[in-house]
Amino acid sequence: MRSIMIMAAILVVLGTSMAQFADKMTTDRTQAKAMDKAKAMNAFASMQPDTARAGVRSVTVPRDSRGHFQTEGRIDGRRLDFMVDTGASVIALNERSAAQIGVRPMRSDYTANVSTANGSVKAARTRLAMVDIGGLVVRDVDALVLPDSALSENLLGLSFLSKLKRFEMTGGKLVMEQ
Repeated sequence: MRSIMIMAAILVVLGTSMAQFADKMTTDRTQAKAMDKAKAMNAFASMQPDTARAGVRSVTVPRDSRGHFQTEGRIDGRRLDFMVDTGASVIALNERSAAQIGVRPMRSDYTANVSTANGSVKAARTRLAMVDIGGLVVRDVDALVLPDSALSENLLGLSFLSKLKRFEMTGGKLVMEQ
């Protein structure tokens, strides 16, 4: 009889301990879910001001390892990579990229004299119907097509940037707003 009483006491203690342990686990999971939901709501709330502020759209581009601002864009719906260049008067495309978006100037179209870091080169003027950088859409944008040998990467110049509400380089990031 004594062993039955000891065994019953052990079972009661174990049962109580296990119930408390299970209750603690459930509470921890509930708190973790609540914290995750709160974090998600805070992240959503922090994104709201840009879109809620009178329809302002904003794109932030971090500086790359070379110190440049590289971004992806779309011209007439086709994807191209750009380096942002505030020293470029217009968008500058190399011939390979221009061909990807359907712009193929003839040799006789290369009439614009352009000064680059590598010297003077002839370029072909063109106009892009739509340029989209992260949802910032600008229509009817001046551009130049340069030979591949003169331009290794496409430049996002002032013909796009000047049509934005603002662009600013701060804290290692480029912020563009429309």
